[in-house]
Amino acid sequence: MADQQPAGPQTGHGKDNIIPGVKYVIAVSSGKGGVGKSTVSVNLAVAMALTGAKVGLLDADIYGPNIPMMMGVSKPPEQIDGKIAPAESHGVKLISMGFFVPEDQAVVWRGPMVHTAIQQLFRDVLWGELDYLLIDLPPGTGDAQLTLTQLVPLTGAVTVTTPQEVALHDVRKGMMMFQKVNVPLLGIVENMSYFLCGHCGERTEIFSHGGGERAAAKLGIPFLGRIPIDPAIRDGGDSGTPIVMADQASPQSAAFREIAQKIMLEIGGSAKEVPPIESLLSKIKKPFSTN
Repeated sequence: MADQQPAGPQTGHGKDNIIPGVKYVIAVSSGKGGVGKSTVSVNLAVAMALTGAKVGLLDADIYGPNIPMMMGVSKPPEQIDGKIAPAESHGVKLISMGFFVPEDQAVVWRGPMVHTAIQQLFRDVLWGELDYLLIDLPPGTGDAQLTLTQLVPLTGAVTVTTPQEVALHDVRKGMMMFQKVNVPLLGIVENMSYFLCGHCGERTEIFSHGGGERAAAKLGIPFLGRIPIDPAIRDGGDSGTPIVMADQASPQSAAFREIAQKIMLEIGGSAKEVPPIESLLSKIKKPFSTN
């Protein structure tokens, strides 16, 4: 693999900066669905916020926007002079198409409509000053990924996988896509890495072992860490209180915090520990139009 440029604020690539107040933009991707990418995105964002950083989370998964439920916000944010004030929960500013599309309505859009929607989520949202903006991408290498690389200067990309070979095969394809568009690869997170029995403590590697680390070594990029499969992590997503907020002392929370700190240090940010930020919810008024 060719040498990468150091990770950091990327201001080149011939793009206008449509989010000038944001220092670092991090894409969270996956080669295939079902690997827990949104769960990782949510917990990393909250973990970063708990260090005292100003953090935003953009749900770019147009067809399956789950971030509002996972962050405990159900209604659209308010509009201010034609712009959108992002919702806020657990110390993180967030925006998602999930706020603006009825839960029982499928989004059936072609590429140009996806491009327009994602563009609005950047241009029309009052992100303000942020240290980190995490972007939860849909799985694969489609329209949303290409739109993102065209619209904003990405600091780098993190890829989420599970340990088995079928997932890793797709991971390698996704990472090569980011290389082709000159986006630095920040590393691989292995989710659902193992299961610890709550009764006997026995460790079971349900989806094989060590695949994420092997893929990172093969690609010459950092292996950021392993996240266990655990009912408490799933509970956090269902309840709207991510585990890094719900149970900050748990080993699962520690795993997310360690990965977040590795990412922050790699791109030159601060990773010091500070007390948790209290959750704030935005007032809700008018929905956002994607026409």
